Amino acid sequence: MSNMRTRMTAAASLSIVAGLGLAGCGGTGASESGSQSDAAPDGGTTEITVMHYWDGANADTFDAMVDEYNASHPEVRVTTSNVPNADFMTKLRASATSDSLPDVAIGDLVWVPQIAQMGSLADLSGRLPAATLSDINPALRDYGSIDGRQVSVPVSANNLAYMYNRTLFQEAGLDPDDPPQTWDDLLADGKTILERTGKPGYDLYTEAGDTGEGLTWNFQVNLWQAGGEFLTPDNSAAAFNTDEGRKALQFWVDLIQSGVSPYASWGEFEKGSGGSAMEGSWMVGIWAADPPFDFDVATLPRPADGVQATNLGGEQAMVFENSDEKVAAAADFLSWLLEPEQVVSWSETVGMLPVLDSVADSDEYRSWVEDSEPRLLPYVEQMAFARTRPNTPLYPKISLAFAQQIEKAFSGEASVEDALASAETAVNDVIENG
Repeated sequence: MSNMRTRMTAAASLSIVAGLGLAGCGGTGASESGSQSDAAPDGGTTEITVMHYWDGANADTFDAMVDEYNASHPEVRVTTSNVPNADFMTKLRASATSDSLPDVAIGDLVWVPQIAQMGSLADLSGRLPAATLSDINPALRDYGSIDGRQVSVPVSANNLAYMYNRTLFQEAGLDPDDPPQTWDDLLADGKTILERTGKPGYDLYTEAGDTGEGLTWNFQVNLWQAGGEFLTPDNSAAAFNTDEGRKALQFWVDLIQSGVSPYASWGEFEKGSGGSAMEGSWMVGIWAADPPFDFDVATLPRPADGVQATNLGGEQAMVFENSDEKVAAAADFLSWLLEPEQVVSWSETVGMLPVLDSVADSDEYRSWVEDSEPRLLPYVEQMAFARTRPNTPLYPKISLAFAQQIEKAFSGEASVEDALASAETAVNDVIENG
């Protein structure tokens, strides 16, 4: 891997650090954006409302794009409202109860199956250009398909890659331009860092916490890399209690027992006291302008006999069937938003990853990444083999049930085999009683 210490230009740095730093968090309060107008719309204009949780630079950029769309599409007027991430689902449920759902909801990818139960979502497959739908990253497009209907489309994306402390690598006598490629490399490098610097080599989410998702989301990556699956294809049962699941879990246990990834120690890397971690693309933005230490990024290490994989996050847009006119107007807005020109502008301004394969693979966008922030490049490259979490409204409960049982293997309360068996039972109970 080539040296990725090239720094961003000042303007690009400010835009990415502001945008990516907020990509995974909601705002501080609900507000109406500056794209709204108090004036009555012209005759024949269809008004649509868009509810999202972006704030800061992300919200400002989105509102500017809405203004651009409104100026060039007088037959439609888009207005936006921001609801904090933590309140978004509660507000949406309340809107469904009071029959006041927005025309478009843009929320976390994993919320799509739950939102689909709140109201009737429009099938976008016949309303967006076929060329646009076919250009969307397949994993993101497929996630929005429920019962054969395209009920959501992605508008932003992120994923997990291997992030590491170049200074600690050098102190340990490791080449910071040669990050680990395999699980064995990762374990060996981690032991070297621990032995020569006294600091843990690799952070792991080993505690279930309140939601379980930190542990589950990260573990799914290694499960997939080992050739395993989390749930069955129809999401009707657990699928991880297999040889592949045992291989992935044993890898985590080996990291913990060796001291490379101490139990209950997540956060050491981000404090500069750890060698590396599986981190999201948003961390590049958070640290770009003022990095706490000399960090770098590489694609995720995988088993020598395994496959490459990463886990996708980001936001998806859904259109409620409030009326035929509003659905048509919302589809027109999303079609415009997903045109390559807009996808490039949005991705370069806020630092999120492109949702269109044609943009992610284009020389124009790749050149921009290499010139402005090359540490984003591994994340862009990983979009080709990125995967999504199971598309089921029960996923939050499944994630917590899984993590609570798997954590016992990390704390020494259960063997790898027993932890997987208990997690399988717990997840299947959630599905059966869902």
